[in-house]
Amino acid sequence: MSGPSFLEARGVSLEVRSVGQSPPGSPIIVLLHEGLGSVSQWKDFPERLCHRTGLGVFAYSRRGYGASAPVPAEARPVSFMHDEAIALPELLDAARLGPVVLVGHSDGASIALLYAAADGGERVRSVVTLAPHLFVEDVTVTNIAAIAEAWHKTDLRARLARHHGANVDGAFLGWSKVWLSPDFRSWNIEEEVARVSVPVLVIQGEDDEYGTLAQVEALRRRAAGAVETLVLTKCGHAPHREKSEATLEAIAAFLEKGRVS
Repeated sequence: MSGPSFLEARGVSLEVRSVGQSPPGSPIIVLLHEGLGSVSQWKDFPERLCHRTGLGVFAYSRRGYGASAPVPAEARPVSFMHDEAIALPELLDAARLGPVVLVGHSDGASIALLYAAADGGERVRSVVTLAPHLFVEDVTVTNIAAIAEAWHKTDLRARLARHHGANVDGAFLGWSKVWLSPDFRSWNIEEEVARVSVPVLVIQGEDDEYGTLAQVEALRRRAAGAVETLVLTKCGHAPHREKSEATLEAIAAFLEKGRVS
C-alpha cells in the first residue's frame, strides 16, 4: 500500500495518494472527499475500489484539509466549491493524469459535478456522486448546526485532529461557518449540472441526515447525460462506509458498461 505524498498545484502543497495503475488507455479514478474529509478518511476504500474496478485510484486532500497547506479558520467563500472545481485541472496536470473518472462524496460530489460541467467530456469520462449537494436543504443546515454545537461540547475536535492535524480548526470552522451563513442558503448548482454530458451514477442513503432524495431527483432531471441512481436502505450520508459492498458493486457495474473507454 503506497503512502501519502505531496504535489504542488497553484503554488500550494497538497497531500495526495495513489493506489494501483489503470491499464493503458483507461482512465484513473479520482476521489474527492467530503466537507470534513481527507486522504486518510477514505481508509481502505481506494484499495478496494482499485481491486474491484481494475483501475488506478488517486486521492487528495483539498487545501486546508489533512496534511495539505493550511487555510485560515474563517468561513470559506460561498463560491468555495466552484473555486475547487476550477483548481482541480492543475492538480490533475501535476499528477500527470489523463482521462479520469470522478468519484466524489458530499461536497466532493458537488465539486466533481462542477468540474465535469466545465470540462465538457474532454478529460472526465464519467462521474460517481455519493450523497451530492445541488442546493441547500433545511435538513442539511439543521444537522450542520448540531455538529457545530458538538464541536464545542464533545471530543469532535480531537477526533478530527487525527486526520487533519494542525489544519483541524481551519477545516471544521471554515466548512461549518459557510454552510451556516445566510448567504449560502441560495447556493445552487442545478444550472451547472445541466451541462454535465457524461454518464453519472448517483448513490444516496435513504436515511441521509444531510440531504433528501430531492437531490437525486434534481440530478436525474437536470443532467444532460444519462443518470443512473441507487438509493440504499438503512444508509445515511456515507454509502462508501455504511454500505461499502453495495457501493463498490454499483460503481464497478457502472464502469464495466463500457462507459469509461
